[in-house]
Formats: sequence, C-alpha cells, structure tokens
Amino acid sequence: MGHTLTGILDAAAEGRFPPPDGGTTVVPQENRRDAGVIAFTAHSVVFTDEDPDWVRSTLAALDCDALAATMNARFLAALLDRTGRSTDTIDLLTVAGPLPGEPPLELREMADPDHPRVRRALKRRDEVRVWSADGGVLVLGRGVGGRWETAIEVDEGARHRGLGRELARAARHLVPDGQPVWSQQATGNARSIRAFQAAGYRPVGAESLLLAPAG
Repeated sequence: MGHTLTGILDAAAEGRFPPPDGGTTVVPQENRRDAGVIAFTAHSVVFTDEDPDWVRSTLAALDCDALAATMNARFLAALLDRTGRSTDTIDLLTVAGPLPGEPPLELREMADPDHPRVRRALKRRDEVRVWSADGGVLVLGRGVGGRWETAIEVDEGARHRGLGRELARAARHLVPDGQPVWSQQATGNARSIRAFQAAGYRPVGAESLLLAPAG
C-alpha cells in the first residue's frame, strides 16, 4: 500500500489493499477540490488537510462499531462542518482494467456538451471527454487522486436493453494509456451497480466525496 492517496488507489486497482486491521489512514488532499473518505475492508482512508489528530479523536468519540466509524453519519457530519464542504451520498467504488481496441458500441464524441451528467462531471473532474450513443451518454475524466473515472447516463426510453452495460464497458476501451478506470455508483442504485458489474467492474470499497464550496 502506498503512503499517498494516489499510491493507495493505484495499489487497490491492482488488488492490493490496506491491511484489514480496523485502522484508519489519514493522508493529505492531493488538490483543493478533492477530500473525502474511502472505506476498504476493515480499513479506511480519510483524505483531508484537516489535523489527523482531530480526525482520530472524533472517530474515537463515536458510539458505534469501530469498523463503521468513518462512514458513520455523525463523523461525516462533523467533517463536513469542520471543512465547510457538502456531500451527496455514499457510493460503491468500483474499478476495471482497460480493454484493447475500439469499443464495439457506436459512439460520437461531443465537443460542446450540455447534458446534466456532463455539467456535473465538469465540477468534479479534469480532462473531461464525453461521448453520446443512441439513448445514452458516457463521460470520462480525471477525478480523485488523478484516477480516470467514468459515469454514464441512459435515457428512460432506452433502459432495459443492456445499453448501460455497453457504455460502462466502452469506457474500458477509451481510457488512455492502459490505465484502470474507476466509477462510483450510489449504493441504492441497484440498476447502475448491476450494469457496471456486468461490464467487468469489481467493487473495492465505499466512498464519500466531500465537495468544496462553489467558487
């Protein structure tokens, strides 16, 4: 396991995880935008520029299972209050390796996208590229720790035809430089989770991303 967020993520993408010792590793943010918590099996990583002693003392004061402390609502609320950030949800964090060649799905790259999914990606990722398919959109960009992340959107009228799976799989063909591609799915979004797992993405943990204030 590395000693930076990027190192930890690179190792996890290769199947090497923090020790399942019930511990919490605190590492600095790698940029101002990205802070949060990743819970692996029996070990969590908090990436924040806040005082590590504050993080540990706040976790120790919680009345909950120690293994669940970093994703406990009271800890996340305390971290949000201290940092002045916001959050949306706790996501399932998944990753897949690259695939060779062009994606079998017909895609059209969008030069000036205005899709809601795209506008959301531009707030959270760098080097964003967007493709459209009949009934869907695929977004690829650099997110937490510089990792390549993908997100997809399927139109309501195109659902239940396997398009979500095909879009998620296409991202594995499009990711640059033979890098792994990551994705987050809200834990209640069973349809999205099934699509990504059918496309070969494997679960590695849970993630709560803390969003910086606008501006």
